[in-house]
Amino acid sequence: MSSQTRLTKAYKEAKRISFTNQDKFILFSDCHRGDASFADDFANNRNIYMHALNHYFKENFQYIELGDGDELWENIFFKTIFEANKNIFLVLQKFFNQGKLHMIYGNHDFIFRNPNTVKRVLSEYFEPREGKNVPLFPGIKYNEAIVLENSETKQEIFLTHGHQADFMNYVGWKINRFLVQVLWKPLQVWGIKDPTSPAKNYVELIKVERRIKKWIAANGNKITITGHTHRPRFPKPQDNALHYFNDGSCVHPRSITGIEIVEGTITLIKWYIDTTDNGTLQIVKEVLEGPCKLDDYK
Repeated sequence: MSSQTRLTKAYKEAKRISFTNQDKFILFSDCHRGDASFADDFANNRNIYMHALNHYFKENFQYIELGDGDELWENIFFKTIFEANKNIFLVLQKFFNQGKLHMIYGNHDFIFRNPNTVKRVLSEYFEPREGKNVPLFPGIKYNEAIVLENSETKQEIFLTHGHQADFMNYVGWKINRFLVQVLWKPLQVWGIKDPTSPAKNYVELIKVERRIKKWIAANGNKITITGHTHRPRFPKPQDNALHYFNDGSCVHPRSITGIEIVEGTITLIKWYIDTTDNGTLQIVKEVLEGPCKLDDYK
């Protein structure tokens, strides 16, 4: 099965969510939530991500995660990830309880494509204060892709992780997972990068982007938003470019990036730690690109 066939299959089988120009979504991907060890790339940005989550929940956003939310290659058990990031999962639970949490699996959390695994791992957790298991995400569904469909304009936005365009991270993901667990995780502590990841291998990154753009060109220049490569992408509508977006990642050095879809517009944003004039640290949001009207992407 080619990358084009895999992307087409993901699109055709995608969960469909109807929205209007009054709705608000925040898209993050590639959080790679880990176990807080020295090999945990997410650890440095945990507080930034937590602050952003609370902001979006208070502002009535829906949360969509475009894959690789949890680092389940370096970490064998979800329990260790949960214990290191319990406060974050409890904020995500608030979105879930209001029907505003939508999850897509990527190559690093590929195990969540199995509904039985999702049910066993994510339905509940042990709460020491109560001495029993309590609900976490009972009945949650993970999808390979989501299509947002504007009920007013009928415009579609195709959301997926993007690893469909990466043979070894889709078909050969178990091999790559094994190599990460036994080889690259220990070496990462010493600063040696994993060459199997397109996020750390520029040649592979370009190949993945080229395959995704080829699919977009063959499918009516449909707005497509992915993660996987960790490289933010935001085409301007007036450039007549292919409508390929990428929300970046939550493991950039000292910052996280994402995409906001707000009241019929799309914006690439960054959250990071800044200092005030008196030296006080604060977490702030910066607009990197946009906002642009979705209607302008024809």
